[in-house]
Amino acid sequence: MSKKFGFELIKTAHDSRARLGTITTKHGTIETPVFMPVGTQATVKTLTPEELKEHDTSIILSNTYHLFLRPGSKVIKNIGGLHKFMHWDGPILTDSGGFQIFSLNKIAKIKEEGVYFNSHINGSKQFLSPEISMEIQQDLGSDIAMVLDEPVSPLSSYEYTKKSNEMSLRWARRCKDSHHDENQVLFGIIQGGMFKDLRKQSLESLLEIGFDGFAIGGLSVGEPKDLMFELIEYLSPLLPKEKPRYVMGVGKPLDIIKGVLNGIDMFDCVIPTRYARNGTLFTSVGKVVIKNEKYTNDASKLDPNCLCYTCRHYSRAYLRHLFKAQEILSLRLNTIHNIFFYNSIMKKIREEIKKDSLLDFYERNVKAFSV
Repeated sequence: MSKKFGFELIKTAHDSRARLGTITTKHGTIETPVFMPVGTQATVKTLTPEELKEHDTSIILSNTYHLFLRPGSKVIKNIGGLHKFMHWDGPILTDSGGFQIFSLNKIAKIKEEGVYFNSHINGSKQFLSPEISMEIQQDLGSDIAMVLDEPVSPLSSYEYTKKSNEMSLRWARRCKDSHHDENQVLFGIIQGGMFKDLRKQSLESLLEIGFDGFAIGGLSVGEPKDLMFELIEYLSPLLPKEKPRYVMGVGKPLDIIKGVLNGIDMFDCVIPTRYARNGTLFTSVGKVVIKNEKYTNDASKLDPNCLCYTCRHYSRAYLRHLFKAQEILSLRLNTIHNIFFYNSIMKKIREEIKKDSLLDFYERNVKAFSV
C-alpha cells in the first residue's frame, strides 16, 4: 500500500450495513460514501475543474482505454501526469480499460497474453495486456488504479464465465506484479458474472493476492436490478472491513442509496452527466424532463431545495429555451445541476449514516428519486 493512501472506517450504521469513512490520497482526503463523476477523456463533459470543486466533487474517474488511444499516456506523462494535464489537483481513479474494450469492440480477441482490438477512433490494431494497463495508469499518475479484467455478459454461460473468471484472476496477479508506483494504489475487481460461487471464488483469490481496495465489477450491464442487488448483498459481508468497497457503473440515486445500505463506499456512473446532456434533470421533487412543453412559462427554479449555480440563477423556462435552441450553455447548466444533486445526495447520505437513519431516508425518497 502507498504510504500516502489510507482508509479509515469511522462508523457502521445500526440500521443497515452502511459505512462512514475517509480515504486519504496524495491529492486529498475523500469522505465516503462518495460518488465519482466520470471524466473519461480527462474531462467531466462541459465542466471545468473549478466548477466541479465549487459543486462539491472530491474525486473523479478517468479511463485508461480512451487516454491510451488519445492523446497517449506518454504525452500525458511528459506534460507532468494527468492531474497537471487536466488542471485537477484532487484525487483521480483510473479504470483499466477492460470494460471499454469489450463494449466498444465487437471483434476484440481475448487471449491469455491480453486483448487484441481495433481502435474505435481510426480502426488501428491495438493490444492491451495487464502489464500495459499498469504502465499506462502509472504514466497517468492517478491515485487509484484498477486491474485489467474481462467483464462478461450477464447472458454468458457458467462454463464461459468460469473460464473468464480464472483468466481475470491470473491477469490480476500480473497487474499486482507489474505495479510499482508508490504514490498509486491498486484495486482488485471481483468478477464471476451472475454466479455466486464464481463471485466468491474471485473474491477469495483477490484477497490472497492482496489489494488496497476491492471493486465489484460486471454489474449494471443489463442484468435484472434485483439480481444486481442480490449479488451485492451476498458479497458485502465477505469483503474486508478495513478496505474501501467500490461498485462500478452504479448508478441512479436510489441504486446508490441501496448500495450504501449494503456497505458500499464508492460509486461512479455516466448517468448524471449523460442525462443532463439529454435534458433529464434530477431534483428533490422528482425528475424534470426540461424539453417538455409544460415548462415553457415556468418561472420557478429547477429544484426548490437546490443551491447549485443553475438553480440560484435560472428558471425552468430559461433552461427549456436553451435546450430547445440547442445552446451549448444548456449542456453546461444541466450538468452543473445534476453533478451538484448527486454530490448533495452523498452528503445527505453521510449525514443520515451518522444519525442511523439512512433506511428511513431511502423510504421517504423512493418516489422523488425514482427515474
